[in-house]
Parts: sequence; C-alpha cells; structure tokens
Amino acid sequence: MSNKSKSFLALSCVGFIASAPVAVAAPAGGADAPEADGDAVRHSDVVVTGERERRDANPKFIAPPVDTPRSIVVLPAETIEQTGSATLADALRTVPGITFGAAEGGNPIGDRPFIRGFDSQGSTYVDGVRDFASQSREVFAVDSIQIIRGSDTTLGGRGNAGGTINIISKTPQKESFARATASYGTADYKRFTADVNQRVSDMIAVRVEGMFHDQDVAGRDAIWQRRWGVAPSITIGVDSPTRLTIGYYHMHSNELPDSGIPYLYTIGNVPRTGYVLSEPAIGHVTTANGQSGYVDRSTFYGLKDRDFRDTDIDQATIRAEHDFGGITLRNTSRFTHNWQAYIFLLPDDSQGNVYNTGQVWRRANTRYGYADSIVNQTDLFGKFDTGAIKHSFAIGAELAWEKARRGAFVTRGFVNSSGSELLSTGGTISPRCNPTTVSRYYCTSIFNPNPNDPWVNYASDTSTTPAPISRTQPIAETQNDANTIGIYGFDSITLAEPLILNLGLRYDRFHSRVRPGQPLTATQAIQFERTDELFNWQAGLVFKPTHNTSLYASYATAATPPNSLLGEGSEGNALPTTTAAASVLDALKPEKTKSYEVGAKADLLGGRLSLSAAAFQTDTDNARVTGDDNTVQFIGKRRIRGVELSVNGTILPGWTIFGGYTHLDPKIVDGGFSSLSVAANGPAKATTVLVPSVNNGKQAPQTAKDSVSLWTNVTLFSRLQIGGGVFYFSRVFGGYADNRSASQDTSGNITVKPATTVLARSVPGYTRFDARLGYDITERVNLSVNVQNLTDKTYFSQAYASHYATIAPGRSAFATLSVRY
Repeated sequence: MSNKSKSFLALSCVGFIASAPVAVAAPAGGADAPEADGDAVRHSDVVVTGERERRDANPKFIAPPVDTPRSIVVLPAETIEQTGSATLADALRTVPGITFGAAEGGNPIGDRPFIRGFDSQGSTYVDGVRDFASQSREVFAVDSIQIIRGSDTTLGGRGNAGGTINIISKTPQKESFARATASYGTADYKRFTADVNQRVSDMIAVRVEGMFHDQDVAGRDAIWQRRWGVAPSITIGVDSPTRLTIGYYHMHSNELPDSGIPYLYTIGNVPRTGYVLSEPAIGHVTTANGQSGYVDRSTFYGLKDRDFRDTDIDQATIRAEHDFGGITLRNTSRFTHNWQAYIFLLPDDSQGNVYNTGQVWRRANTRYGYADSIVNQTDLFGKFDTGAIKHSFAIGAELAWEKARRGAFVTRGFVNSSGSELLSTGGTISPRCNPTTVSRYYCTSIFNPNPNDPWVNYASDTSTTPAPISRTQPIAETQNDANTIGIYGFDSITLAEPLILNLGLRYDRFHSRVRPGQPLTATQAIQFERTDELFNWQAGLVFKPTHNTSLYASYATAATPPNSLLGEGSEGNALPTTTAAASVLDALKPEKTKSYEVGAKADLLGGRLSLSAAAFQTDTDNARVTGDDNTVQFIGKRRIRGVELSVNGTILPGWTIFGGYTHLDPKIVDGGFSSLSVAANGPAKATTVLVPSVNNGKQAPQTAKDSVSLWTNVTLFSRLQIGGGVFYFSRVFGGYADNRSASQDTSGNITVKPATTVLARSVPGYTRFDARLGYDITERVNLSVNVQNLTDKTYFSQAYASHYATIAPGRSAFATLSVRY
C-alpha cells in the first residue's frame, strides 16, 4: 500500500467516527473543546489563567503563571490556528526571542530552537515528559505550547540552559464534539485535519485526530513536503477520582529537503580587509574570476535523483492517576520510536568555490538511524496547609532508558585510506570543483543549477562503474545509550497574603555510553561511558501588590552533562570516539549555567489579558574549549543578558492579541584558543601555536539581539474576523573566522601575524507580515484565508556556522474551510 493511500485510510477512519451520531452539547471544560455557540468556538476570548492549563500540562507547575517567579509563555491553540501554523517551527516563530539553528556539525535535521541564546533542541517535552530525539514536529494533535524561559534543569532534567518547550497534547474531553478542516492554496498547498471527541459512556471518552499534508514550498524550486498522521486516545474514568488515559501518536513524512543558499566568501578569498560580513550569495553576484549573474530566491542546488528525507514517529503513552481529595497521584509511562533517513545537499564553500569560480559543491550530508526511549514518571501533587502557611507542591521521580543508533549512506565496497566508506560526491578530489566534477554534477553553477541533473553514484569519485547506494556496515554505525534516575520536588509557599516563596530541587544520575562507528578494517568495537550526578535548584520570591499582579526575583541553575543529546543534536561536550581521545574521558565536566531574573506580571480584565516583563542574566561556565596548551579544557564562558515583554489574551470582547518584544545581549566571554599551523623552516620543525579564539567577545551565534512578534485578531459584525501579524528579527550570526597566521625562523622563534580580516558569516535582519480574513458562513462553518509573508520578503531563517543559510518561503496563500459539530 502506498504512503498516500495509508494517509487517506487514516483520515477515513477519523471520518467514520465523525459521521457517527454526536451530541451537540457544550463541553464542560478543556481549552481545545468547542462550545455550543459557534461564534464562541471560533473567536472565544483567550483566558490566560486556569487550573486545567497548569495541572494537565505539567504537574510540576505548582502555581498559576502570575504567581510563578519566572518567564512563561503559553502559545494557545487559537493563535496556532489563526496564524496557519502547521509545524512546531511555524508556531514557535510567533514567539519573540526564539531563533532556529541549522543542521550542522553532525547535528541531524530537525527542530533546533534557540531560547535566550541557547540551543534547546534537547529540551523539548510532551505533556511534561522528555522527547529527546531529533525530529520535525507537527501541530495537528497539539492543544497548546508552553515555553519556559531560563535555566531549567530543576524542572525538566539535564541540559536546559536557556529554557524548555512543553507540547500539550489533545486528550479526551467530557463532552462530544467533532471538527474538520480542509485547506488549499498556492504552491499546491493541501492540508486536511480532523478532530473527533466522543463520550461513549458515563466512564469512557475517546478522541482521534488525523492529518494529511501535501505542498510545494513557495518561492523555492523543486522542494516539496508530504506527511500524514493519526493520534487516537481513550480515557477511562472520566469525571471520576481514578482515571486511565491511553494514547498513541504516529506521523510519517516524505520530503525533498532544502538547505538553502551558500555564503559568498571564505576567510581565504575575502576581497577586502577589516570586519567583513559574509552573507548568502543571493541577488546580483560577481565572482573573483569576473562572472556576473543573478541568484534568485528560488535557486535550489540539490538533486532530485539523490536527495530525500523520510521519517516515522511512533509514541505510545499510558497515564494513570488518582485523586486523594486535594492531592493527585499520577504515573506516566511512554515508549517512543523515532526513525529518519536522508541525503540532503549542503552547498559547501569550504574551498572558496562560490566566490573563486562561481561553482557550488553539492556535498551530500547523509544519515539514517533511530532513537528509542522508555520513560516512567511518577508525580504526586496538590495543596495542603501547615497552620497559616499554604503549600502548593509537587514531588516526583523519573526513570528513563534511551538509545540512539545511526549510520550513513555509502557506496558499498569503496573504502578510503582511513578505512571508511564514502558516497561518491567529489569529496576526495582537490580542487573540489573542476571540469571532471562538474561533468559528474558534483558541482554546479551558482547562477543556473539544475535539480534535474542526471546524477549517478559511482563506485568511487574517480571510478566509471555505477554503484548502488546502501547503508554502512554495522561496525561503522554509532550507538549511544543512556539511563537516567531523577528525583525532584517543588513547593510554592504562601508565607503571608502578599509573599510567596517558590522552591525547587532536583537530583539526576545520568549514565551514558557511546559505541563509535569503526572503520571496516577494525577487528573489534570500542566503547566509552561515564556517569554524572547532577544537583540543581531554583528559588524565587513573589510579592503581590494585588491579587492579580506580582513582582518577583528568582535564581535557577542548569547542568548539561557530557553526551546529553546522545548524538541527536549538536554536542558541545561529547564523549570521545577514538582510543587516542580516550584520555579526556575522566576530565569531562558538565556544563553549568546560572540564571538571575526579576520581573513583573499582571492578569487584567478578569484574567483575560496577561502582561509580563522580565530582565535576566544567564551565565554559562565549564564550556568545552581548547586551552592554551592545546588540550581540552573547561574554561569556556558565555553570558546572555536581556529583557522580555509579553502580552497574551483579550483586549476587548472579540479582540485578541499575542506577542511581545525581546532584547538580548548574547556574548561569548571566553571561547578558549585556536591552533595555527607553523610550517617548518630549515632545522625548525613544523609545529602549532595557540592564539585566543576569534569568538572571544563576539555575539553568540544563532541569536537575534532584537525580536518582535505580534499577532492580533478582531471579530467584526459577529461573523467577520480580521487578523494579522508582524514578526521582526535582527541580524543573526552563524560563525566567525580571521586570517591570523604564524611563521618561524630557523631557530624556531615563532611570529604571529595579526589578523587583517575578520569574517562574520551572518544573515540580515528582516520584517515579515502575515494576514488572515475569516467569515462565518453559519454558526458552525467558517471560511478563512491566510496570507503568509504578505510582502514576499526574501529572508533567511537559519544561519549555518560556515557553509550556507536556510532561505525562508516566499509569499503563500491558502483558504481553509472549518466545520464543527
């Protein structure tokens, strides 16, 4: 059966349930359940407080947001829907202060959000349980998204330096309802979703969500995306003290992945001195050899005959809970299996091909692998009093087993000098782009690439014998395993009517092991492992001038142990992968982070409008860098300072708003040292010399200093809705380089020549506008039109450290018909 047939079959099952008799009654609760009044369903005022949001989302949230001494943003379902977001990345781009990193440095393709300047790829949770594997997440089964900013190991466990993302799933509700949407638009955009909740008895409720999505990418040649998913769940014991919820989530996707546009310069061919910005080579470009031309935003350097990405996500959850009066005991068990395989283009400029010759090397990044996890989490939470002092508490324990295994796609039988298998893309040829490699389509023109080029995989870069593409041998695959034991506790203590003390403690024992892939000539596998014990805490004091306002100050810590991401992200502190590097194993240290924050919050208009402001500083120590003796040392430091303003809720009946402003001062305080090669000179042998890193004092990569996000929606004349958004991000840097060099005389006296050029790879800032128009055809039928990137702005959404930047889609429009019962 084809994948498309399977997807339509999944939606047919949802449609069958939807066609069953459904009681048109107003649900008693649930932020994602429709109400009896159709207008209220589609344009309900956003209530920003509430017990359900806190307890169902994450039992560790022991107080309402206004009483919590840290910055928390809740992205509601209404905003996700109104903005036309289909993926987690789409949704998070409506939140100021979040930028996205590219797949680089061994980092696989997947969601890679940066919060407050820190990579939070490994800090994503589903209903309060860690979801560690690299993946591109959908929103069809998402109720809302919580973004908790600041050092957060106490709340979630290892590695939360800048903040965490908690995805809240749609679960069975008390009342029956059904909803379906169908969207069609430019770039052959097609999307269908269904959400059916059925109360089948006094004790049982069932809910099923389904999705099919198929589109090209606006403004980009050749790129397409296709996926389908289904998420059934059942709750036994609805409205009773004892409840059991069983849920399953599956999503399958296929796509032609897009990496973007290469940077124009490398440090070796910059045509001028001083501080130089190397931006993507787009628009009018003139190369060093005199070629001139225009690189359009649609230009795609990949190959249809080679590039692909396939993924599968399967997740099964069992949650049992029982209420003991004001205290609840909950146990959650989850099994997750994530699989992905891809070959995607990385338009490489490492040898200066783009500016020197007007050629782009079609380097192939390849990967296949899976990530499995079994997590059991027990939480006891509720309220009690000790005399006049009130407590809202949560205590719990987490047991987790995680495994990730990966390999690469290769030409079976071709082994290079190091004993490794390769894919034939010209990687062994120098110079990389010459008439031979161009004739094999390993390189292409920066101005006129053809994604339909008939690329052929040969037995080697110089062979004329075609060869199949296959997976590496098992001995060449890398496997990571980890076990976690975590114990935590939180207490929100009302000392007196205006004062609340918020405390949290967590202990983790994290044991990980890596079995690195070995050359085919190896006779046995090797492995390295270590255990880290992490103790983190948070403390905050809240002063409440009124019941709905608060002032607070807080302190929190975080720790990122070695091998924290298990190869499913960019590891700043990975375990060694060779016996030669094994000496560093015992010297490894967890990266430590401290956050200081002060702020103010207010819930206005009866809790329907939330305002907040925060100022903070986050300091990271123990970052792994090269020391002045050319050894690994843990002296790296980073400092992020900033302010955040947020607004969320209803200004007037029918007028909602979501957004804010973030200003960051992200600085690399100490990036360690860099090694310069020193050539031999007579009796003086070749050597190296260490110089301070070019990164010292620079703006932290992947982080915008200023960002603004504002989305608003207004209902006019009861049936007409007008919405729109503005999103601004300032310049983002990918990485830095300079042209310092070193030489020596015959006596071995070394001279370091200062840099005349500092190259900063970056993407310029941008402002994007979106718009929406909706109309209620009947109380239960709505037709809306979304226009994204209204002005067709050319901008870049991700900045790679050295090779390329990801270009964002052009203007697109799609209409959506929504039906509710």
